[in-house]
Amino acid sequence: MVALTRRTVLGGLSAAAILRSERAFAAWPERNISLIHGLTAGGGVDVSARAIAEGLSRKLGQQIVVEPKPGAAGTLAAAQMARATPNGYSLGWIPSGHAVTAATYKTLPYNPIDDLTIIGQAIEFPFVIVTYPDHTIRTIPDLIKAAKERAEPLLGGVPGAGTPQHLMLEYFSRLAGIKITVVPFRGGNQALTEVLGKRLDFLVDPPVALIGPIKSGVLHAIGTTGGTRYAPLPDVDTIANAGFPGFSVTSWMGLVGPAKLPAPITARLNSEINALLTEPAMIERIHALGSEPKGGTPDDFKALIARDIARWTKVIADAGIERI
Repeated sequence: MVALTRRTVLGGLSAAAILRSERAFAAWPERNISLIHGLTAGGGVDVSARAIAEGLSRKLGQQIVVEPKPGAAGTLAAAQMARATPNGYSLGWIPSGHAVTAATYKTLPYNPIDDLTIIGQAIEFPFVIVTYPDHTIRTIPDLIKAAKERAEPLLGGVPGAGTPQHLMLEYFSRLAGIKITVVPFRGGNQALTEVLGKRLDFLVDPPVALIGPIKSGVLHAIGTTGGTRYAPLPDVDTIANAGFPGFSVTSWMGLVGPAKLPAPITARLNSEINALLTEPAMIERIHALGSEPKGGTPDDFKALIARDIARWTKVIADAGIERI
């Protein structure tokens, strides 16, 4: 008869716990999953979240229910995600504004990286700089030249103070050594009206609402902000190609969970989302939103978020923008 020792008993209990845990992970998910984000229903973030949720629901065999929780520039939803139980049934969808709020808020009730499990990026798109068709500014070099020669600063519209578009302009103007007066509006539509009325020199906004007017000649595209040319507008040059190598400011979205999400669940979600982004139907759907599919590892996404937080924190300090 084998004598039972404390070490033997504890070892047996530990092995049993690991086996139960592995079985639980293998069975996940066994019910609906909540996917929250911090912006309004029907907006670009919400529509993108629903597209990804629909695809992941099919792959996981359980419904992913998108729940908009708008308020305080997305920080309410992020705080809720940080407090959620890390069991795989509460997930978050964060846009690039997540990094902006981390830079613009003096304090937050969560750490924007450490209090979350970073699962993976899914979507990316550049911003487009547009003007009215008969403006003398046609390219990025034209914009820089005009800013240096005009007695009054150029007027650049953005859909809100403290937005990624606002910070992009502050960042670019310092790199280029020019002065631009940033004019914030309550949404891109108001700024677009002012550009078309020739009361602004240009507007910076996501491409989804601008591609049609650009292709029809209602607007003229000056440049894009990504590291490479934007596929739907192949003739429009980037800021990087216009004399600023390495310049890249994009808007992104991706999947997160609460901190300490089990590694097997994180790995499966990352694998499934990367596989989803290769499906022709999903690629077409993302393109229709003016975006590009962009996958990668959790570490890739974590590094992107950290880089953006560091960049916007410096831009805010250099520009003297008061933190909230």
